[in-house]
Amino acid sequence: MESVTYQLLDRIDGAADVRALPREVLPELCHEVRSCLIETVSKTAGHLASGLGVVELTVALHYVYNTPQDILVWDVGHQAYPHKILTGHRKEFATIRQHGGLHAFIWRGETPYDVLCTGHASTSIGSALGLAVAERNKPEAQRRKVVAIIGDGALSGGCAFEALNHAGSFQDRDVDLTVILNDNEMSISENVGGLAQGLAHIMASPHYVKLVEGGKRILSALPTVRELALRAQEHAKGMIMPGTLFEEFGFNYIGPIDGHDIDRLVTILQNVRKMKGLTFLHVVTTKGKGYAPAEQDPICYHGVPTFNPHEGIAPHEAKEDLSFSGAFGRWMCDKAVTDRKLMAVTPAMRVGSGLSEFAATYPHQFFDVAIAEQHAMVFASGLAAGGMRPVVNIYSSFMQRAYDGLIHDMAIQNLPIVLCLDRGGLVGPDGPTHNGSFDIAYTRTVPNLVIMAPASRHELYTMLNTAYALERPVVVRYPRTNGESMQGPDPSKSTSLLGRAARVGPQVGRLSELQDALQAAKSATASAGSRAPLASLMVSPQLSEASAIKVSLETKLELGQVETLHLNWAHFIELMQAHDEATLGRLGLPCDDTLLTPYLPHDLTPVAAALQTKAPRVAVLAFGPMAHELYEACAAQDYTLINMRFIKPLNEELIAALAGSYDLIVTVEEGARLGGIGEHISALVAQTPAAQRARVLNIGLHDAFIMEGTRAELLAEQGLTVPDIMAAIAAERA
Repeated sequence: MESVTYQLLDRIDGAADVRALPREVLPELCHEVRSCLIETVSKTAGHLASGLGVVELTVALHYVYNTPQDILVWDVGHQAYPHKILTGHRKEFATIRQHGGLHAFIWRGETPYDVLCTGHASTSIGSALGLAVAERNKPEAQRRKVVAIIGDGALSGGCAFEALNHAGSFQDRDVDLTVILNDNEMSISENVGGLAQGLAHIMASPHYVKLVEGGKRILSALPTVRELALRAQEHAKGMIMPGTLFEEFGFNYIGPIDGHDIDRLVTILQNVRKMKGLTFLHVVTTKGKGYAPAEQDPICYHGVPTFNPHEGIAPHEAKEDLSFSGAFGRWMCDKAVTDRKLMAVTPAMRVGSGLSEFAATYPHQFFDVAIAEQHAMVFASGLAAGGMRPVVNIYSSFMQRAYDGLIHDMAIQNLPIVLCLDRGGLVGPDGPTHNGSFDIAYTRTVPNLVIMAPASRHELYTMLNTAYALERPVVVRYPRTNGESMQGPDPSKSTSLLGRAARVGPQVGRLSELQDALQAAKSATASAGSRAPLASLMVSPQLSEASAIKVSLETKLELGQVETLHLNWAHFIELMQAHDEATLGRLGLPCDDTLLTPYLPHDLTPVAAALQTKAPRVAVLAFGPMAHELYEACAAQDYTLINMRFIKPLNEELIAALAGSYDLIVTVEEGARLGGIGEHISALVAQTPAAQRARVLNIGLHDAFIMEGTRAELLAEQGLTVPDIMAAIAAERA
């Protein structure tokens, strides 16, 4: 879209400028805000449909209320884009969700209008109630108005109803709170008719309020008559409008009203602002309003990539979803073919979690419990206790809201629930409220749990098989990123997982032959005076789309089973010479010396050179996809590299063996370093006798909230790229 000159918006640097406009130009201002939103988000990517639906409401609120003196508390921050545009951020709006740019959601202190952060849903009413109670303690002349704007499904969250229930206890006290429901059919929705519009206008008028409140005072001396009158009023209103529930909570309900009639909105809000006590205003909007493609498909246009607004988002050709979420969705569909006890539970994340196909194919086995993470866990506990096999999918950062459910409703009761934590690690542009930084730390201390972290999409599939077969509480955490294909040239053929092709090595079968070959290689190295690049012990686990194969539902892992991607040559020869079958077994390697051939390179010269140099031994223990990303670099440096797979139970015997055999152990996790699995490994290594003890370097996310940026930018910022990790290891060795 070409750059647009905005006659009104170009003159607005804050809400005071909105209030200075003549009322009759507000429709044009709404048009300009909507145009700015479409023009910008189509270029930057981000949330679109929600903001389009609240343009008129946002303009009306800033026109009527004395913001920022009066306080607006937004719920679901992606509906607050128009608010950002009108409060001084229009010129920098193009930086939203970018590294160093505007925050993705409402961020406390970003402007004087932003009193509280808004990242997770259903919090606005509770926060606003607290602010309103705080205002009550000020002199009346200094009190500010407090308005909570909830919507886009947020009213489905239990936290919102807890706040409504608590607010009801203040109904006869001097607490002024207005709650506005932006009902865009993502929560409760009622048709907006002329009768309802007229009644809303009447009920918001000061004359009606005075009549009702005056009648209550007059009838207070006649309790029986007063009770009869109140019941009559309640039943009359309940017959013609959907506000009875909110009246029961103690709110004066007004609505529903058309959220796109700016003139009517202004009039009603002007009356509402004068009202005392608890007021609930029901505003009906259309998600994606003003942009036809978004109105027709608000889910598609909820969060958008860059696109041409004249053409809309082009339908994508059906391709394999290469995300970890896609692999999860595929496993669910594959498993459900033969298992009708499998139940999928998600809190309003059907699309994001990869469950769309499952929901469509197995509707009676799919449950979207709305934005209510704690209820998801409690509901799943009932399914499990009833003999079903629930698989709960919740984003890592959203699961923080259901920590009690993890403990009380899953782990304590030892119920067979599989909890999949999507978005484990860095998410990117959505910022600190959405990055999955803490799930390793907050799950690993809970008894009864098995916790796994796959390094590939194939491995996720296998871990889900394992989790389901264990019939106990299991957590599987995986990142928001893509991985390898899970389809081969003939996807209809099912085989076991991966099965690396062996690299053809020298004709060496037994250990004595290997020792002779190494001695010859040493002599050749000494005469050449140089060292060739070190070859790898193992074949690279990276899979190309052409070589990938279909994964079997039968493939499973043993508890604590690791995958050694590269083993330090000196350690390998040492283990073979000592016939240390126990350690080789813990490393997942064969202990029969007749099976050496698949693990040897053609040229033994670099192996001999490595043994001669007696370089410090380094073991890198990686959790998640970073294990595969580090392969080439670790193989080049002859660092042992292990895909640990299990966060819990941790293979403690392997850690003890490595602690006594290596100079440096490096742990790599895409989670908070403080409280993470690396700290546990450090504690285990500390139990090794000091004379043999390896040093430990823990690499993970810093002890700080991580702001917006692309995943690649944030990984670099956190020192979690391959070059950064190798540099940190080199510095530790120096």
